[in-house]
Amino acid sequence: MSSYTPSQIEPRWQAAWAEAETFTARRDPARPKYYVLEMFPYPSGRLHIGHVRNYTLGDVVARYKRATGHNVLHPMGWDAFGLPAENAAIATGTHPADHTYANIEEMKTQMRPLGWSLDWSREFATCDPDYYGQQQALFLDMLDAGLVYRKNAVVNWDPVEMTVLANEQVEDGKGWRSGAEVERRELTQWFFKISDHAEELLDGLDTLDNWPSKVKLMQANWIGRSRGLQFSFGLVDGPEGHDRIEVYTTRPDTLLGASFVGISPDHPLAKTLEAEDPAVAAFCAEVRRGGTSEEAIETAEKRGHDTGLRVRHPFDTSAELPVYIANFILMDYGTGAIFGCPAHDARDFEFAQKYDLPVIPTFLPDEDASTEFSQAYVPLKSEKVFYCKGFSGDDWQTGEAAIEAAIDFCEANGVGHAVTKYRLRDWGLSRQRYWGCPIPVVHCDACGVVPERKENLPIELPRDVTFDVPGNPLDRHATWRDCDCPACGQPARRETDTMDTFVDSSWYYARFTAPKADTPTVAEDADYWMNVDQYVGGIEHAILHLLYSRFFARAMKITGHLPESASEPFDALFTQGMVTHAIYTTNRPMDGRPVYHYPEEVELRDGKAFLKDTGTEVTVIPSAKMSKSKNNVVDPLKIVDTYGADTARWFVLSDSPPERDVEWTAAGAEAANRHLGRVYRLTDEITAAEGSGTGDDDLMREMHRTIRDVTAGLESFGFNAAIAKLYGFTNTLSKSQAGAEAKRTAARTLAQLMSPMTPHLAEEMWRMLGGDGMVVNASWPQADEAMLVDTQVTLPIQINGKRKAEIVVAADASKADVEALALEQDAVQRALDGGSPKKIIVVPGRIVNIVV
Repeated sequence: MSSYTPSQIEPRWQAAWAEAETFTARRDPARPKYYVLEMFPYPSGRLHIGHVRNYTLGDVVARYKRATGHNVLHPMGWDAFGLPAENAAIATGTHPADHTYANIEEMKTQMRPLGWSLDWSREFATCDPDYYGQQQALFLDMLDAGLVYRKNAVVNWDPVEMTVLANEQVEDGKGWRSGAEVERRELTQWFFKISDHAEELLDGLDTLDNWPSKVKLMQANWIGRSRGLQFSFGLVDGPEGHDRIEVYTTRPDTLLGASFVGISPDHPLAKTLEAEDPAVAAFCAEVRRGGTSEEAIETAEKRGHDTGLRVRHPFDTSAELPVYIANFILMDYGTGAIFGCPAHDARDFEFAQKYDLPVIPTFLPDEDASTEFSQAYVPLKSEKVFYCKGFSGDDWQTGEAAIEAAIDFCEANGVGHAVTKYRLRDWGLSRQRYWGCPIPVVHCDACGVVPERKENLPIELPRDVTFDVPGNPLDRHATWRDCDCPACGQPARRETDTMDTFVDSSWYYARFTAPKADTPTVAEDADYWMNVDQYVGGIEHAILHLLYSRFFARAMKITGHLPESASEPFDALFTQGMVTHAIYTTNRPMDGRPVYHYPEEVELRDGKAFLKDTGTEVTVIPSAKMSKSKNNVVDPLKIVDTYGADTARWFVLSDSPPERDVEWTAAGAEAANRHLGRVYRLTDEITAAEGSGTGDDDLMREMHRTIRDVTAGLESFGFNAAIAKLYGFTNTLSKSQAGAEAKRTAARTLAQLMSPMTPHLAEEMWRMLGGDGMVVNASWPQADEAMLVDTQVTLPIQINGKRKAEIVVAADASKADVEALALEQDAVQRALDGGSPKKIIVVPGRIVNIVV
């Protein structure tokens, strides 16, 4: 009997698939298409077990759909631009391109042994000039369509790195890498008009029936549609050019509780004041050094500067409110100004306490409470509140009804008007970095901002750059930067900002439909392949990447690069869980600090863990996210070398539902390998067997049940449930007394059902069992409905409510026949002791109850 040797089996079948170009996708209008796509990886140079799970999930879908007759597109590419490669160049002196392409080759070498059914002929990296040149063409078309614009914007500026930082890259007011005090600087930036599509993007979520509800909710919250009141406070003796402060609020029902007005340090009024008052300028400068993320603002101490200005309350023009410049108000939210109602907002309350401002409640917590308000009552949070009279006559109002009543009252009294706004802001795409897609415009003194001509694309990044000076090397590269104006031919300067790398990943799904074309897409290919039928990736991309991709699909439709049907690019989305592993740690003797050990350094004995070399017991932290810093990572290549790719695939699919985390354990991998070895040996035995037996019909019935259940599991992403059924069918097959031919038929079906999960072993089984061609080309087996009907049923027999026996009867047996057979059983005869039963109750197909 031969043994299971993945190291020989797997390369052989991978070579066979490659030689036959099995997974090369070609447009075929005669066949239904199916486009499977996993979120493409950043080429870090090392494959991790999370990659294995992600791409195996997609591969199972791709192989299954191929077997069901679909023309499958399953491509692979690389999200290759970005700061990590540039930082590596700074650290090692390696050019970002050399670093990136070397990593790509390394990762491809690691990917191929896993047997994913990828169409490598469509491979590209976003740093390929062929790719980003078409991205530049898209930019120009979007610019022409009014989807891109340029404006001044306040940004986080790192004076050492000389670049814009995202809010998340500002830590305690300092640059995350340089440690320099970050400045809030106003720069001219490029933006996509994504906010113009906010309502469409929000409403479109309702059409995505095959997306996780939690992802749709996260996107809906990010877009943030709200209905509120737009109104203004009249300034009392304001500086020239400023007679009012415009405010948008979603809580007009609390307007009677206003005790101050706050403006952003970047508000036009604040800028006027800081030009005239050094104290204002100093305060604004200090605020601009702070973080601008929502978390940073919420956790920071609430501080303000009293401008000395006052505004009139819109309901009582004799009442005046102070105007503060406050550190918790951003210019790019609402109007950059708010009214503070300390009684009903925790942030406003903290501010009012600090500056001794009035706290004026406007609602009561109880419908029967007195309308005489107490200043001591400050309900910062309440699930249900009853609002006081003032906006709604004598009626009490709660929640949305109170807000609508307040808006109606304000509109009727000329205070303001209802406005629907969105939290979503336009997408700033300018980055002061080298390793990104150049923005294809030129700045001319005579013509202004001039789009580059398409015939000049791609505008390639220059190779001869240095990183010895902080900042963007393109600013210093005179021969690349200085050019002729495409419009007038006079000397001009290229835009030296590059695009946010989110742009690169926002349309790659469309490029895969025609990756070598000299236009962003080709209509015939886009019409055939789009949309992506199944998208697979991590929940961490639930907001920005998916939202930007949805916007880009709309922009590409507007500019003629995608069909009308592709407004939503991903018909179905699946977000997989993480692969976790225990952390093994000991304490360093000199200072007690933790030392983290790799899994291969540890052996498990009697429920405890010990270092192999010293025998020292280690502390085990179970099921933690894999992290290089904690040394609890698992190298997929070592798993493949030890057990084979099919074992790795089987394990990450079988241990838990794919949307949940799965813990990688050596014991689990070994168990998976043992099972696959058992399947191989069983196949070998069946191949050599001869003769007839009994139970052919029973085996065939179980085979068809397995086809039905595995198919249902694959259709619903219940891969672990499908594998559980395959375990059961393997046991049935190994114990069956059926004849040799029935067993071979069942084993060939087992090979087909296992092929999406363990494609190499399935091919070997198929060959051993005499299957035609390769199993990857075989049609998916169909369950025979007639074989799913049970001809016999097992009925338990209860005597006085206790189970005492069981009988096997024909599924269509009559009640009289069931009663007669039940009464013949020894347990029943003993209970009757020669007498007759008081009652016999037969529930057809379920149970027999006997009362004695």
